[in-house]
Amino acid sequence: MKIETIVNAEIELLTVIKTADVAALDKLLHDDLLFNLSDGQTITKEFDLETYRSGKVKIETLEAADQIINIIEDTAVVSVIILLKGTYDNNPIANSFRYIRVWKQFGESLKVIAGSCVALQ
Repeated sequence: MKIETIVNAEIELLTVIKTADVAALDKLLHDDLLFNLSDGQTITKEFDLETYRSGKVKIETLEAADQIINIIEDTAVVSVIILLKGTYDNNPIANSFRYIRVWKQFGESLKVIAGSCVALQ
């Protein structure tokens, strides 16, 4: 596994999130994904996909900065700051979040198996 592979996977992930491409997101997230939201709630892959499928999330801006990637065998840990602007359930979102995402290699594909985010003040 190479750093540029993970960088490209992160770019792809942000692109499919911004465009709400549920089919592509489905391929990037592991079926057993657990993700901790900034409010402390833990969500699953299906919960996340349904959020995009329903149209509850609308992303206007999604910009990454300060990305750190550590590769450990067939797994990569990514820490990144994301500037996020948009709406969730018609409520405005405009904040920066520190995400941590864990990518794991499964044959030819990379999948996110875990993650979390915290709001930055």
